[in-house]
Amino acid sequence: MKVAVSVGDLNGIGIELALRHHTEAKEICDPLYLIDREMLEQAAKLLKVEIPNDFVILSPGADPFEIRPGEVSAEAGAYSFASFESAVELATQGKVAAVCTLPIHKQAWEKAGIRYKGHTDALRDFFDAEAIMMLGCPELFVALYTEHIPLRQVPAELEEERLLRFLLDFHRTANPEGPVGVLGLNPHAGDGGVLGDEERIIERTIARANEILRSNTHRPTSNIQHPTSIFEGPLVPDVAFVPWTRKRYRHYVAIYHDQGLAPLKALHFDESINVSLCLPILRTSVDHGTAFDIAYRGKDLNPLSYLNALRFLAEHTGVKD
Repeated sequence: MKVAVSVGDLNGIGIELALRHHTEAKEICDPLYLIDREMLEQAAKLLKVEIPNDFVILSPGADPFEIRPGEVSAEAGAYSFASFESAVELATQGKVAAVCTLPIHKQAWEKAGIRYKGHTDALRDFFDAEAIMMLGCPELFVALYTEHIPLRQVPAELEEERLLRFLLDFHRTANPEGPVGVLGLNPHAGDGGVLGDEERIIERTIARANEILRSNTHRPTSNIQHPTSIFEGPLVPDVAFVPWTRKRYRHYVAIYHDQGLAPLKALHFDESINVSLCLPILRTSVDHGTAFDIAYRGKDLNPLSYLNALRFLAEHTGVKD
């Protein structure tokens, strides 16, 4: 299985992960790295590592620049976006089976004049699709209803029709095997309206989604037997991830970014990945950033998220490790 790997921000740790762990990656898939020879050799020299003989590359057609470890730069932002665009184009054309993205820096994209806040925003525009960001690992996956927006904007985004579409799309593409826990927005899930009434929207939407799924008008693609209540909640957020609750749920829907990702990263930071749902291509990513503070400094990098992102692609395209 051939996977296009976009190299991310070259001032960060992405290219080091790719170079140092190429052998493990090759055991999972056939990676094609979207980087040109000049930039690859510059990174390898800074890292004091040899470029593997079977490290297959394809130039993204971006302008080369001087790598400055740990710095936010427009040049690095432009290069990372070009690498990402090229990887997506290869997948769209059927020249690769899937895409794996290494971490970009949002401010570098902004400096480069790129109007997207991240990969998922761009993918929505590329495909005119309501891509869903799901992060996690086999023990726990969390899908985000809202993502990179200010917290003060979240309540206004909680609209019944939009949430309904999100839940149905999530169920269709993630195909969870058990009940899905949907978090409330407010502390104590609103305490019956004392601390906020947005949970009434969530309650109504969960009921509608379950009714549609039970009526088979939105039939899942597999033969998995689902419980009567497919979506459950709104769950009280501060106890949704305690051990006894997690015994019931493997998949959650979080209403906003940190509500879902703070507990996920506390529990499974090293091994979790990012998966894009509801797209015509298969795309995963590492679940961490550019780590500018340790880039090119000879630190031991944990490659588990990167390798798990590749493993997910292999498993979901019918190719085993």
